[in-house]
Amino acid sequence: MNILVTGAAGFIGSHLCEALIKEHDVIGIDNFCDFYDIKIKRNNIKGLGQYDNFQIIKADIRSKSELEDLFSHHKFDLVIHLAAMAGVRPSIADPVLYTEVNINGTVNLLEQCKKQGVKKFIFASSSSVYGNNKKVPFTESDPVDLPISPYASTKKAGELICHTYHHLEQISMLILRFFTVYGPRQRPDLAIHKFARKILADEVIPVFGDGSTKRDYTYIDDIIDGVLRSVDFVETDCHYEIFNLGESQTISLSKMIETIENSLGKRAKKEIQPPQPGDVDRTFADISKAREILGYNPKVKFKAGVDKFVEWLREN
Repeated sequence: MNILVTGAAGFIGSHLCEALIKEHDVIGIDNFCDFYDIKIKRNNIKGLGQYDNFQIIKADIRSKSELEDLFSHHKFDLVIHLAAMAGVRPSIADPVLYTEVNINGTVNLLEQCKKQGVKKFIFASSSSVYGNNKKVPFTESDPVDLPISPYASTKKAGELICHTYHHLEQISMLILRFFTVYGPRQRPDLAIHKFARKILADEVIPVFGDGSTKRDYTYIDDIIDGVLRSVDFVETDCHYEIFNLGESQTISLSKMIETIENSLGKRAKKEIQPPQPGDVDRTFADISKAREILGYNPKVKFKAGVDKFVEWLREN
């Protein structure tokens, strides 16, 4: 297949492209924005330059003209849409930007799929859409009508927009709700990466709240396996399906810090701060649907995943 991957130079996108090129032709787009150091994104994809079946193009999903040019020059069988403004706290500071990229950008992509007859689309959503859901673990059929951050709202909106295009244009559509992905190349603003670097540098780490918040951390290799299985599944029929991709176990903030400390062999200097607006109390994925339909079966436990990340960090 000829596959378009948006956000291809990011953490998840670069890993996904490396996996896809083993069997497919891949064009990746990324706008290389300054959300974090552009050199990090360049490094993420430097190993992909050796492959004839991979091409990276600088393009912004907010630009209709750039997308029209892209789709007019390339024929795609499948779009995997990872590109987004990410992060709960930054979305509170600039909700307009998050709306422009995450909602308008998704519509722009889907419009090009409509015009060019692309009938397969995979959308990267987030566990954030569940908000402070009282029922755990979270299942795909749970109501997700009460997001608590602009980021979560834009991801929920993206899911709804995707359903509309599925209904009107018969596009086979998979929604993948990622649960706190970590591992080598993780974005530097995310907790595991940020904390590990600060601990190594003898800097203070900010701990928001009492350490009891919990996350369902999912190692990057398991996420990529889930996406690859989704690629196979989206081929089989005209679907609209939502899948949780998580580890299906929760780790408290305190336990996460302790695990990093043990892996580094070094204690953290902590500064306790108030809980942050927009942060959910916990995430916890019910992955039974993905297990049954996709054959998804995460294998990397949290301690082993942190050890792998720390090994990468020490080399970079």
